[in-house]
Amino acid sequence: MLTDYELQALLLSLKISSVAVLFSLPLGIACAWLLARRNFWGKSLLDGFIHLPLVLPPVVIGYLLLISMGRQGAIGKWLYEWFGFSFSFSWRGAALAVAVVSFPLMVRSIRLALEGVDKKLEQAARTLGASPLRVFATITLPLTIPGILTGTILAFARALGEFGATITFVSNIPGQTQTIPLAMYSFIETPGAESEAARLCVVAIVIALSSLFASEWLTRLARKRLEVM
Repeated sequence: MLTDYELQALLLSLKISSVAVLFSLPLGIACAWLLARRNFWGKSLLDGFIHLPLVLPPVVIGYLLLISMGRQGAIGKWLYEWFGFSFSFSWRGAALAVAVVSFPLMVRSIRLALEGVDKKLEQAARTLGASPLRVFATITLPLTIPGILTGTILAFARALGEFGATITFVSNIPGQTQTIPLAMYSFIETPGAESEAARLCVVAIVIALSSLFASEWLTRLARKRLEVM
């Protein structure tokens, strides 16, 4: 049975990860489409920039967010002065941090799905007079649903497990930025709190496995429906 403290960390983790994935998804689809369907100057640079969080230490990502989006950062200072909005030391900052870290997984899955769509179907629709937007909405996007589901769930699972970027950017504040990994870190540093850390460890494993199983099941279901169509 989870304590109120542990439950608070769990619910906050779910909230932060959900918001991060929800706001990342439209941008993820757009970036994946650009990389899969367009050739332009700087494409390799954009591809490398999007996938950079996969190879950078999370602490480096957190530091870059701190100096750019913090209250005294280049962008964060402007946001605070003009709109009174700040990412610093809040769940919104944690959502931004986990969104940046999980974004490459989302884009990669959607891009692979887009590259697997038969372009002849799109060309046939254009020949029949469909606009590019209608072709994307009625043909490309439905055929990409398995990849979108996979990318979304993988990004959600990665967001739940993020630690380094979050603690560097928004610290470890109970009820505000303390997600499951950060709560576990606090328990590990606290003498006699081994059982609490173990409980959260089990919760994290269950959520991660559930996400992977859900991803596989939804992908299979979407593919079966596409085959019927």
